[in-house]
Formats: sequence, structure tokens, C-alpha cells
Amino acid sequence: MPLLTILLVIIVVGVILWLINSFIPMDRNIKTILNVVVVIVLIIWLLKVFGILSGLMDIRI
Repeated sequence: MPLLTILLVIIVVGVILWLINSFIPMDRNIKTILNVVVVIVLIIWLLKVFGILSGLMDIRI
């Protein structure tokens, strides 16, 4: 996946999250949970894109 596409996805997710946080009235706790979930999902997606997550799945203990 090209680096430009990855950067574009991160920017789009950030803008959508900013729009939700700015214009949709929610309790502060719900906004915090939403932000944390989106960041975790984005990090997991980035790990999959760069192949780090699949490498970790192959490790046997």
C-alpha cells in the first residue's frame, strides 16, 4: 500500500473524529472512549499494513 494512501487514511480519520468531537453533542466520557477506540483501531490497522501484526502472530511460546 503506498505511503500516500496510508497518510490520506490517517488524515481522513482524524478529520472525521474532529468533526464528531466538535459538532455532535456527547458526554465527555463517551467522547474519550470513542477517541481511544478509534486510535486503537487505527494503530492495529497500521500494524497490519506494515506487516508487523502478522509477524507477531507467527511467534510460538
